[in-house]
Amino acid sequence: MTKKAVILYSGGLDSTTCLAIAKAEGYEPHAMSFAYGQRHQVELQLAKANARPMGAVEHLLVDFDLRKMGGSALTADIAVPKGGVGSDIPVTYVPARNTIFLSFALGWAEVLGAFDIFIGVNALDYSGYPDCRPEYIAAFEAMANLATRAGVEGTGRFTIHTPLIHLSKADIIKKGLSLGVDYSRTLSCYDPTPEGVACGLCDSCRLRLKGFSEAGVPDPVKYVNRER
Repeated sequence: MTKKAVILYSGGLDSTTCLAIAKAEGYEPHAMSFAYGQRHQVELQLAKANARPMGAVEHLLVDFDLRKMGGSALTADIAVPKGGVGSDIPVTYVPARNTIFLSFALGWAEVLGAFDIFIGVNALDYSGYPDCRPEYIAAFEAMANLATRAGVEGTGRFTIHTPLIHLSKADIIKKGLSLGVDYSRTLSCYDPTPEGVACGLCDSCRLRLKGFSEAGVPDPVKYVNRER
């Protein structure tokens, strides 16, 4: 019997690869995306268009507005940094975002009778976000099994899967290509044009371009600027 899994799916490179991995491992992927007031709204268009073609059996879009709180270049009138990936937590960090996302995923998993949640966090080639670290994921998983009816009644144990967490961006791309992922149908940019063209200079674009360069394959998406 195929096991159901909830996949956090933004329409970007990492989450799309995560979806492909879950499907390859025999899970029935239920994709969940979020319209949270992010400036890169074009990613939602890609998510809605591509979730099922990429392998999801169902796609749920959750709508809420983190612009009411702000505090991030992705949800407030703060410029997205374009000067290169630094060592500090950047202003593109959205306060508590992965905790919010995983909480929604946990709720849907309970409804579906699923005990597996996939999230494409990465602790190697990333911008230093605190909610992408292995210790954070372990803590959330422990909480999930304390805070749910299914966990308390012992009908199953929730597992937060992070198949990309120790991979370089190049290795993520190679893995996705081996599974048939079409990266031309993904977007990673934090500050794309209204037409959906990636800027090429934000942290996310730089890390993506670096990954494709190191993987030895061309990035199939368009960029306003392509430094690598």
